[in-house]
This record gives sequence, structure tokens and C-alpha cells, in this order.
Amino acid sequence: MSMKIRLARGGSKKRPFYSIVATDSRMPRDGRFLEKLGVYNPLLAKDSEDRIRMNVERIQYWLGQGAQPTDRIARMLEAAGLREKTVRNNPKSAVPGKRMAELARKKAARSAEAAAE
Repeated sequence: MSMKIRLARGGSKKRPFYSIVATDSRMPRDGRFLEKLGVYNPLLAKDSEDRIRMNVERIQYWLGQGAQPTDRIARMLEAAGLREKTVRNNPKSAVPGKRMAELARKKAARSAEAAAE
């Protein structure tokens, strides 16, 4: 069974509240889970202690059992000091699209032409 540690959404419309759960990866996002491991309230201030509450011992147990955290949970675990920080690099995010590259090339050509005069 492929295990995941992920967020399950709760709360009302436009008022999100998430539970950190251990679940089978084939279950739906808000479906059946094996154990609730904590809560995450994104509406609270980032420096608030109640924004993220995790049961560290149970999370370490599930990680030991082979559960894979999702990207968002992995970042929370890194912030809590439970995992080593991984290097993330997305070089394509800094590359402009076709239209912006074309506009930049035209602008560079105009400025080079003005400098030559």
C-alpha cells in the first residue's frame, strides 16, 4: 500500500482549514484516512504558533513506515526541522515566454540602433 502524508481540506467556502493526515495514496483528498497527524490553518499569521500544529512522534512513525510527504508537507517538515532541506531549482520559471522574448529582442535592437547613431 502506497502511503502519503498530505493535507485534507476542511472549513467552509473561502475559509480553508486543513488536517494533516496519513492516508493511502489512492483515497480522495478529503476521503478516508488512517490517522490525523495535525492541523494547518493558513488564515492565521505566519508567525502564529497555532498556524501549524503537528504530532511529531506520529509523523516520524509514518515516515519510518515508508509514507511519502507531499511537497507542501515536506516544506512544513523542513521548517520544523524534521527533514533536511532539499535544493529546489526551476530554471524554466525565469525564462520569458515567446511573446516577451520577442519584445525584449526588439527593444534591444532599438536601443542598439539608437546607440549606433
